Amino acid sequence: MICFAVTVIGFSADIGYLFGDTHENCKTYQGTRPWAAVVFVIGFWMLDLANNAVQGPARALLADLSGPDQRDSSNAIFCSWIAVGNILGFSAGASGKWHRWFPFLTTKACCEACGNLKAAFLVAVVFLSICTAITIYFAPEIPLSPKSTQPAGDMAPLLHIQENQSTDSKSHNMKPEGIYADGYNVQSPTSNASIVVQSPKMQDQHESFNDGPGAVLVNLLTSMRHLPPALKPVLLVMALSWLSWFPFFLFDTDWMGREVYQGDPKANGITAANYHKGVQEGSFGLLLNSIVLGVSSLFIEPLCRWFGSKNVWATSNFIVFACMASTTIISAYALSEHHRGIQYMIGNVSSVKAAAVVLFALLGFPLAITYSVPFSVTAELTADAGGGQGLAIGVLNLSIVVPQMIVALGAGPWDALFGGGNVPAFVLASVFALAAGIIAVTKLPHLSRTTYKPAVGHGFG
Repeated sequence: MICFAVTVIGFSADIGYLFGDTHENCKTYQGTRPWAAVVFVIGFWMLDLANNAVQGPARALLADLSGPDQRDSSNAIFCSWIAVGNILGFSAGASGKWHRWFPFLTTKACCEACGNLKAAFLVAVVFLSICTAITIYFAPEIPLSPKSTQPAGDMAPLLHIQENQSTDSKSHNMKPEGIYADGYNVQSPTSNASIVVQSPKMQDQHESFNDGPGAVLVNLLTSMRHLPPALKPVLLVMALSWLSWFPFFLFDTDWMGREVYQGDPKANGITAANYHKGVQEGSFGLLLNSIVLGVSSLFIEPLCRWFGSKNVWATSNFIVFACMASTTIISAYALSEHHRGIQYMIGNVSSVKAAAVVLFALLGFPLAITYSVPFSVTAELTADAGGGQGLAIGVLNLSIVVPQMIVALGAGPWDALFGGGNVPAFVLASVFALAAGIIAVTKLPHLSRTTYKPAVGHGFG
């Protein structure tokens, strides 16, 4: 689905052209393309769905395979491989020369920028297909034997809840009807009436519900009712953290093009060129961000062992707060430089532009912590979960996707209240990051630092 989604996104302009968008050349047309926008949104939804479908089971499998002393190491290694993929992806986006190497990808509806995106996505499809084939061939999955049928609902909560009192009361009220000393069970008329015998068809339907997609949602929702007290602040800090991250993820390169380089994609000439130059520089900044992310992931384990995962996570949120708040200062200085004249902005690497790129790079450190520490904390808190760590990771994933939907739906109207631009969303993101850091310091559970030990043995293969 990921391969199909990125292909749809890359060819959205061409598909919109076939569905009835304007046939005017993209080099001269400056209007809207509604069909291309619809196809792009559908492809983006599919990509987001597929990405979450991959990330959830991957994190759950990582938690199940890691031992008690390997959870932080395994998440750090997972984070480092995410950084490798980001470096390759942002390198492809920062190039800007794909349309020269593959000129056949540019069409009447898809100009140079669109051709670059299309080529980068097609290269990503090739890499992903190769990686998927290698995984399927070299990592055969051994299916588990089916478990005994259990009633759906609250019978298997996320964590094992102590029910000694209720169990003892029930055991006192039970009557050993028809049970003799030799162990054979002879049913009495009264006990026979309380026994419900299920036919094979009913058992098949019950098992299909427990194993079907509906059971996943039921187990996920019911597990929310049985969260341990220690996990609830983890979910709250996770949600606030991603409320501060998603505005940056959605508008980082647009902020670079509009606010730092003072460009406009809808304009002509120099202003449009400034915007595209800013987007390319933003991609380069994200490349540096991924490099810092990969290097920082190697230090997460010793940091958590020395300072504790709670303090490390809180520090990352305070760094995000400072970086998001500094975007207002960078935007203000960029505007003052723009007043000196547009010619000053073209081809000039000013201190403001350099500061914006450094800001992108610095955010790689707290991003490495966000990608690793919350999942390690959740795995440790739910190591003895009755419902398995997979459900715990699924619940934690809700603290990511819900903020994503909130930011996607609310960031645009929020920016419009203050006259447009990306700064209002970034300022609000800094507030969420500050709140996440404060709650992390005051509410997160104190985990033993001795649990963060080096892995006995792990590899990158």
